[in-house]
Order: sequence, then structure tokens, then C-alpha cells
Amino acid sequence: MNPNLANSVGIVAPQRMTFTEPLPLRSGRVLEQYELVYETYGTLNDAKDNAILICHALSGHHHAAGYHSETDIKPGWWNDCIGPGKAIDTNRFFVLSLNNLGGCHGSTGPTSINPETGKIWGPDFPVMAVRDWVKSQARLADALGIPSFLAVVGGSLGGMQALRWSIDYPERVRACAIIASAPKLTAQNIGFNEVARQAIINDPEFHEGHYIEHNAYPRQGLSLARMLGHITYLSDESMRNKFGRDLRSGTLSFDYDADFQVESYLRYQGEQFSANFDANTYLLMTKALDYFDPAADHDGDLARCLAQAKAKFLVVSFSTDWRFAPERSEEIVNALIHAQKDVTYLEVDAPQGHDAFLFPIAPYVNALAGFLRRNHDVAQQEAHHAR
Repeated sequence: MNPNLANSVGIVAPQRMTFTEPLPLRSGRVLEQYELVYETYGTLNDAKDNAILICHALSGHHHAAGYHSETDIKPGWWNDCIGPGKAIDTNRFFVLSLNNLGGCHGSTGPTSINPETGKIWGPDFPVMAVRDWVKSQARLADALGIPSFLAVVGGSLGGMQALRWSIDYPERVRACAIIASAPKLTAQNIGFNEVARQAIINDPEFHEGHYIEHNAYPRQGLSLARMLGHITYLSDESMRNKFGRDLRSGTLSFDYDADFQVESYLRYQGEQFSANFDANTYLLMTKALDYFDPAADHDGDLARCLAQAKAKFLVVSFSTDWRFAPERSEEIVNALIHAQKDVTYLEVDAPQGHDAFLFPIAPYVNALAGFLRRNHDVAQQEAHHAR
């Protein structure tokens, strides 16, 4: 028996839903049919006003909390925040977490079969935009009988989805938590993503994205892409504290093997990731990041873009996050203030860099818990007065 089961939502099982209504995409293409894989935690109340949507980041998926079996060692990716008595309290809330379209963890994506050809989609799968994901999430909510969300919550790329929800479905979002995110990528961030994509595309085993048909896989390219990405997710302080200049064997080899502990760590991370993630999905997810810019529809004016939002906002940044620095969160906050929206902002002093949003850092977790609890209490009071 896993001793950590009791401090979680317990054993959970992924669910799958098929959609046959065509989904028009930002690219102009149409996805005629698709499947979404998701998990739920907690209970949807009779009023159906206690639902929280969790939006995942680039390499995330539907398994956000709990375990898939009693022998499962690794819990969901946000298990520290989702569960009984935790920040996203499943004693109060009904939590929905899904794997986005284009993913490689069960939802329709590049590794799925294209019904029109009977072959694997591969590189022919449409490039996704954040608004496409939000639209598909809204359809899933409809199918589950959830008219609106008490809150939409996400970190990094997930925060971009939460922001998009507040713009595209203002009547369906009471609260919006945007964590370690940005209103759009900087040129530097787009550059990092392009280097990662080039590492994959130029792998001899990539075969223009048709590697599965060739019984091949661009393992080296994806591993390099992940190594590069992983460096940007950590801070200089966290890498210095964790590795310093420690040697693996105590002496220099004077060849091109991994002498330093940090080299060995990055190689391991790259190899592990490349064994469990699809290369075409990685390309797709980084493009979705690059394309995200909701203010572009409003002549670059983010405040005007957010004028239609009705949610209350919590924006959180982390001091050592240089991938999505605090200044980027402050851009969102300033635009919300100019749009006269209700916004709470917290910059957390944390050494973990961009990955800090995955850790149970007390000031951050307490702020999220309080934000959700306050909005839940107000919703309950409003429901009581309406009866």
C-alpha cells in the first residue's frame, strides 16, 4: 500500500470523451472529430458552481493529482496543491484536469490515427493555438454539465489558457489564477523554442515528422530540446545550490564525456523525457506558446483586450523565474488595473526559477488557497440569497 495515498485524492482513473462536432481552428483548419482524456477529483455540487479547471503547461497532462494504482510511486504533477485540505481543496471543489488536443497522453494528437487516411497523424496534425484548447475545454465542460467555472487555474502555458478563458468566455469564469505566465513570449523565449525545434527537426531520425512510419524516433533531438528547456526552467541559484561545479568522479576526464554533475543531470533529464514524450507534440506545444498574443486582436492593447473579462484575478510570479520574469506578470496586472478589473498580485521570493509554480511554497500556496476560498464563499452566499 502506498503510504501517501491517504494524503491525496486517492486512486483515480483517466476518462475519455469523444466529440463529433467539427472544431474550427485558429489556423483555418477544422478538426472533424477528436477525443479528450481527463480526470476529475472531488464532487460537483447540486448547483454545479464549485468546478475548477486546471490547465497544464507544455509537458503536462491530465494526471494532475492522486495515483493510478496502489503501487504507483509517482503522483499527479500538481499533487502538492490538489487534494483534501490542500490549496485546491477537493472537499470543497470539483476539479477537472485534461490533456490538451495535440498532446501525447491520450487526447487526439500527432500519435493518433487520422480517420480520413487511416494512418497516424504525425506532422499533418494541425498546429494548435491556445484559443483552440480553450474552445475544446469549454465543449468538455458542456458535456460534463458544467455551465461555468468557479475558477480556471494554470501555470506557465496553463496560465495563458486561464487568461484566454477570461477573454473568450467571460460569463463562464468567476475567478482566474495566472501563475508564472506572460501575455506573450519575448523574442528571447521564441528563440529558445526555435533552437529546441531545430534540434528535433535536424535529428536524422526525424524523417520530416514521419518517424513512426519509419520505425524511428528523433530521440537525440528531443533530448537536446529538453535539456535546453530544462535549463531555462531552473534558476542560476537553484542550479548552483544543487550542483555547483561538482565533478562526477572527482577528477577531470579531459575528454567530452560528462565531467560535471550538472551535465549528467541534464543528460538524464533529456533521455527520460525523450522516452516518454512525442516529438511532434513538442513542436506543436512550443508553436502554441509562440503564437499566444491575445492583445494582437486589439491593436496590441492588452487592457482593451481584457475589458471584456468579468473574472476576479490572481496573478503570481516568482523572483528567480527568468523564463517568465515577474515583469511579464506585471504587464498583465497593469493591463487589468487599466481595465478596472479586480486583481491581486503576488511576487514570491523563491529560488526554484520558473519551475517554482510546481512546488508547495507557502506564500504562493496560501495565496492561491485564500483566493479560491474567498471566491467559493462569495458564490455560496450569492446562491443562498438567490434561493
